[in-house]
Amino acid sequence: MGSATGGALMGAVQDFTDFVTTSSHWWGERGIIHRSVEHMRLSGASVLAGGLIAIPPALVLGHGKRGGFLAQSIVNIGRAVPSFAILALLFPLALEYGFGLGFWPTFGALVLLAIPPMFTNTFVGVRGVDPSIVEASRGMGMGPGQVLFRVEAPIARPLIVTGVRIAAVQVVATATLGAFVGFNGLGSYINEGFRQQDDGKLLTGAVGVAILAFLTELFFSLVAGRATPWLASDRRPDVVVPEDVLTMKGISE
Repeated sequence: MGSATGGALMGAVQDFTDFVTTSSHWWGERGIIHRSVEHMRLSGASVLAGGLIAIPPALVLGHGKRGGFLAQSIVNIGRAVPSFAILALLFPLALEYGFGLGFWPTFGALVLLAIPPMFTNTFVGVRGVDPSIVEASRGMGMGPGQVLFRVEAPIARPLIVTGVRIAAVQVVATATLGAFVGFNGLGSYINEGFRQQDDGKLLTGAVGVAILAFLTELFFSLVAGRATPWLASDRRPDVVVPEDVLTMKGISE
């Protein structure tokens, strides 16, 4: 049993090596490069759209500290519904209204997947800012918009970036489902590998998605480090609040 399993594993690895070392498999519309670019394009567009939908209302609701529970409950429905089920619902609608196969039904499903972590983290981050800092900022003459964008949002920035990172990694991994509705991304290798019993294609898709997810995680880790340098040093956050307010809260050096 062990010998047979080891032999099958080595055979799969050899098929993968043969596939990725064949130059013709890298070029053209079915090539590794094209499918990787398409996978990244779909993922990036989905995260961007999800952020534009989720983050602005989460900032407003977190600042006002009301209506958040209802909004979170509605958004979190997306966590209870599998992405494949959403894709299956959007697919016939995309055909009926002329959006076609591939990109658009997958895009819709991924946007819905991206919204919950970005909304939740942004809302919690802004709502959780110390009320005394907010009150002191208002006492110094700041209006609601200034308090939100110059005090609350910068303090909440670590959680906001974390929400975007979680959403991005989930979207990159889940974009493979687009292969079932005709999207020509890395998931196509996985789908074709299963149907054709081709371990080379299957592993190419799986390894490619894993690499993209790792690079996405690494990218947002670097972004978080640059966006929140005070977490790794003695620098204070770039919050534009008068010095005496910061001193009062122990934020200043």
